Amino acid sequence: MARALHSAHQFFGVTILTDPVLFPRVGIRLPGITIGPKRLTAPALQFHDLPHIDLILLSHAHFDHFDLRTLRCFDETTRVITARATSDLLKRTRFSNITELDWGESKTLSAAAGEMVIAAFPVKHWGARTQHDTHRGYNGYLIERRGRRIIFAGDTAMTDSFAALRRHGPIDVAIVPISAYNPWIQSHSTPEQAVQMANAAGARFVVPVHHQTFRLSFEPFREPIERFEAALSKTPERIALREIGETFVLPL
Repeated sequence: MARALHSAHQFFGVTILTDPVLFPRVGIRLPGITIGPKRLTAPALQFHDLPHIDLILLSHAHFDHFDLRTLRCFDETTRVITARATSDLLKRTRFSNITELDWGESKTLSAAAGEMVIAAFPVKHWGARTQHDTHRGYNGYLIERRGRRIIFAGDTAMTDSFAALRRHGPIDVAIVPISAYNPWIQSHSTPEQAVQMANAAGARFVVPVHHQTFRLSFEPFREPIERFEAALSKTPERIALREIGETFVLPL
């Protein structure tokens, strides 16, 4: 499994994007302009650099995770799995195969390279895109293929739901969010809590995401990744990636 960019994963021949955002700003799109946060770090890959994407995983409908401008770049050959009550937002995309999953539900997908199972699990966050659509879901995902397992946590505050994932078998990689905790600790985890949740799942390697991309909170720009590295200072070999744009290959 190679991983370049903070949201691209190649899993034994199946290529997955998680919550892709490839444009300079996210937010409300008006003719010729987007009103919302500006990227602080450029994406490691542009759309034209991407290989064919077999699957896009969308954790929830927040603008910095569910970027319609990016999603409209893809065609009907890419499948989508998204959270409960969010597929209506994709009506003006070209996707033709969209599956909503609620907590505890799973989907088996067949690709040219073989099958994989995607299961949604509960996280501690919220899913509304505006003030009034609080009915929307929000997911973490467990991806399983050829006996290997990856957790994509989406966005989450500290929760005890990760320990239950051990019942599926050994977890190879946990992809966990590490920033936007000051002052939003009710819906985001600190780096130390992210490591704690990965440990609860028994993850062999840990990938930090949701940092150094948008200014969403008040902690210093580099603080989350520095605290993350400190939290794993006794086992630094478990840190799969440190910076956006790096690649990690899962040892067999």
